[in-house]
Amino acid sequence: MRIPITLAMTVVTMAAYASAQSKYPLQDPALDPEKRIDNALSLLTLDEKIAGLGMSGVESARLGIRKMDIGEALSGVVLGGPMATLFDAFPGAPPESRMQPTPTTQFSQGVGFGRTWDPALVRKAGDVIGSEARYIYENGKNSKAFLVLLTPNADLARDPRWGRTQETYGEDPLLNGTLAAALIQGIQGTDPKHWQAASLVKHFLANSNEDGRYGSTSDFDVRLLREYYAMPFRMAFVEGGARSYMASYNAWNKIPMTVNPILRDITMKEWGVDGIICTDANSLGNLVSRHKHYPNLKQAAAASIKAGINMFLVIMEDYKTAVKGALADKLLSESEIDAALRGSLRTGIRLGLLDAPGASPFAKLKGAPDPVNSPAHNAIAKQVALESVVLLKNANGMLPLDRKALKSVAVIGPLADAVLPDFYGGVPPYAVTPLAAIKQKVGPGVTVTYAADDSDGAAVKAAQSSDLAIVVVGNHPTCNRTPQQLLQGLMVGATCADMSEGMESADRKSLTLTQEELIQKIYKANPKTVVVLVSSAPYAIAWTQENIPAILHTSHNGQEEGSAIADVLFGDYNPAGRLVHTWVQSIDQLPPMMDYNIRHGRTYLYFKEKPLYPFGYGLSYTTFRYSNLRVSAPVLKPGGEVSVSVDVTNTGARDGDEVVQLYVRFSRSKVERPLKELRGFDRVSIPHGQTRTVRVPLKASTLAYWDEIRNGWSTEPGPVQVFVGGSSADERLSASIRVVE
Repeated sequence: MRIPITLAMTVVTMAAYASAQSKYPLQDPALDPEKRIDNALSLLTLDEKIAGLGMSGVESARLGIRKMDIGEALSGVVLGGPMATLFDAFPGAPPESRMQPTPTTQFSQGVGFGRTWDPALVRKAGDVIGSEARYIYENGKNSKAFLVLLTPNADLARDPRWGRTQETYGEDPLLNGTLAAALIQGIQGTDPKHWQAASLVKHFLANSNEDGRYGSTSDFDVRLLREYYAMPFRMAFVEGGARSYMASYNAWNKIPMTVNPILRDITMKEWGVDGIICTDANSLGNLVSRHKHYPNLKQAAAASIKAGINMFLVIMEDYKTAVKGALADKLLSESEIDAALRGSLRTGIRLGLLDAPGASPFAKLKGAPDPVNSPAHNAIAKQVALESVVLLKNANGMLPLDRKALKSVAVIGPLADAVLPDFYGGVPPYAVTPLAAIKQKVGPGVTVTYAADDSDGAAVKAAQSSDLAIVVVGNHPTCNRTPQQLLQGLMVGATCADMSEGMESADRKSLTLTQEELIQKIYKANPKTVVVLVSSAPYAIAWTQENIPAILHTSHNGQEEGSAIADVLFGDYNPAGRLVHTWVQSIDQLPPMMDYNIRHGRTYLYFKEKPLYPFGYGLSYTTFRYSNLRVSAPVLKPGGEVSVSVDVTNTGARDGDEVVQLYVRFSRSKVERPLKELRGFDRVSIPHGQTRTVRVPLKASTLAYWDEIRNGWSTEPGPVQVFVGGSSADERLSASIRVVE
């Protein structure tokens, strides 16, 4: 291939510039990365290497290696907010440890990302998060800026009682993995050699109980490991391109994840993980005190590093003394530390942190316009908020509301005039509450009366005197705890005052919505009542579903929360969010919390009872007709692929989005398979009166099960039923294909 002379000159000039600025080979971007790492390891002192096992990664001012640091970014870069205030609550915490708040774009909680069912949009949100992290880092806007982002949470929300349900994208492995991969691609960017930020996926794996989490064990067979719990992580690494992750607190089948052999055997050897593998906070000590897997920290530290850990996430632990003790007792060698640090150094190279001054492509960001609070980033935050709103009920077409027909509206509830941050939420540049957005939407000609509760009868009075009541209720994402209470909860565990609420360190003990009593009062006062449920997780709202004519659902933390709610209520946006959990009618329908064998009736995959709302459910202001389902071939061979197509017609009067979902069922399998499995989906916009053909690929590899005898994937010959619809319970059209050997 002939290279244009101008391009060739540019390459030569850049190489010469980099070489001229490089004091050490490790700083030369043109050099093979592994050789750069060799040079760095030869120059680092032992103390620097041990320090490099900490949260800042390998750092050396004398060698020109910049620190990377890690930080939270589940719904946006976290440089302030509830979690940050926790560190100020530590006894004797020095002033310099306090985080100075820096505004960043804040999206809905992870569950909100999930309910968009829109990988392209999630990727855009990832780019916003990654670009803001890089901008803040390069411009020195915050001394605690970081480039290794603890996101996404690829764990599966197998039980709605889990206190961290809101962090993940739902209960289905394919959906979670698809969206996790999309977010990662956005965060890390498109540059072929450098990442704008690094995604560190958490928490590997099956870490979905808070009570007893520091020493609990999640027990299930290898089939469920491969087919369910590990699938989103594999997709995050193989398809998303992440190279780093956090090992979870729990054990799998009695072996703590911090030292579990699958760290190396599966994630590194099979999936190509070659970056950072870090512990969860203080997991080193848990190996001794909670799991009782080792008698002391020296043995625990040596075993962790040998298992693949190369970063210790510590808050109050002294990992350095443990590592030095392991070296002194010859439980660990310097060469083993060198091997571990290669992952951290690879991450640094991908981030440009070892490059000579000025050689990184991100140097140009210094002094550039701040992207936070820019129209482009705010627009993406608004779109995520809109697409995540789920219409749960709309009896007799009560919604959208006709603002011209209204003279008065009562806006009621403890969440009506608030946008509550998630525990891992940051500080947004602004936040629009439902009350403010509704007032703006109806204008000065409509009387809006607000009451947070009915403690003095104000809420009922407002409802009685208004044309319509909008009740905004839900959970508090941090259980309304003070920083001191948050700290205590994280350290020793604590139950939330409201038993239906949960968060990190506290599982939910009830699915009953405490504020349903308020809903009942308002409905009695004014039957024209709309409920807006702003919650982190599913609730068993059977009474509300049976009686209230219209119900919307969304999640916390998004800076555009109120705007999205108002746009949907008044018809400026047609909702198409879909649920990512099975909403049960009662907590009695759930297996015991610590039963990790989902075949015992957990998630839509194995749930045999009638749910309140099925997985994938959500309504629209328009209607869709499915027709002409066809499969490109009747037979599917191993390694092959077919295309499943269906025509979807918008038969209503409004433009709208439909989320077309493809499920499969194995009617003659020789092993127990799910009742149905999501194997593809597409969110498609269809103008009213028009038809779109939706094509979803179906690969034979996605129909395989894990054969424990062969210790590998097996594509089972036989018939497979394929059906499409608007939810897991909507078998609108079906067809059959035959898998052959």
